[in-house]
Amino acid sequence: MEPSTDNIGVRAGSLAEWRARFEQSLKAERRASAYTLRNYGAALERFERFLAAYRGEAASLDALSRLEMRDFRAFLAERRREGLAPPSLKLELSALKSFFRFLRKRAGVENDAIDAMRGPRMKERLPRPVSAADAAALIERAATTSPSPRAAEWEKARDAALFTLLYGAGLRISEALSLRWRDAPLGETLRITGKGGKTRAVPLIAAAREAVDAYVRACPHLAGAAADGPLFYSLRGKPLSPALAQRTMRRLRGALGLPDSATPHALRHAFATHLLAAGGDLRAVQELLGHASLAATQRYTKVDADGLLKVFDRAHPRA
Repeated sequence: MEPSTDNIGVRAGSLAEWRARFEQSLKAERRASAYTLRNYGAALERFERFLAAYRGEAASLDALSRLEMRDFRAFLAERRREGLAPPSLKLELSALKSFFRFLRKRAGVENDAIDAMRGPRMKERLPRPVSAADAAALIERAATTSPSPRAAEWEKARDAALFTLLYGAGLRISEALSLRWRDAPLGETLRITGKGGKTRAVPLIAAAREAVDAYVRACPHLAGAAADGPLFYSLRGKPLSPALAQRTMRRLRGALGLPDSATPHALRHAFATHLLAAGGDLRAVQELLGHASLAATQRYTKVDADGLLKVFDRAHPRA
């Protein structure tokens, strides 16, 4: 494939420059998350350092076009020796494949070897949702206990509203924290922009709307706030961070004696699992979660099946 006309003459740029262009493309065109940008960038930097040591010369675009499968395998083997688990190895390979696709399109760099590479086989990891009772207990605990001795009373309403949204609407923590002040009061349907900039409509149960309303009435930082400002605030008036929400969840699960798998994301898992267990349509749940593929949603049916088997084993007189 010929390089695009706007890139003719710049193929001689350094690999670092092409990495920067790639990361900008991920951010601007694919709307990649900060997590993806960070991990892809780090993987490509490691690969460049590996090539310099492995081949004894600085990597270049021409050198990339000449790489063979054994070169890519050598890199992954080294990462495996460094203790990388299969999921992380697969992420490193995904970063390389995406980068080479970008180079093929923008710089005319062809390499068939990377296309033929396959990631390590992995044992399927099923979602680990909390039970309906534990989800209710977490939300109740958030509403009635202060996050810290110096916490304000309104923070309890905030945490209860946030966790009710995760469980009641199946939102990702990043999606819930991306809500703006202009979104309140929440209606019966909420439009959410998820991964890859994909927008979906999520119906809201009354409990979620009421929990957010209670928080809005209590939060002092929302008085006179700009319409495009955040809906969820920290004690000091900054946008609430995922790290703070996760720390709150660790405190709550510790108080309730729940396992480490009880995370904010486990509430989203619970939303999906409990909907499907109640007879929800698989395609509908896929839309509610914002999954790009049906396979991602089908994992939750396996969780429910596993749960039924455990109940059977415990309850059946001849189990």
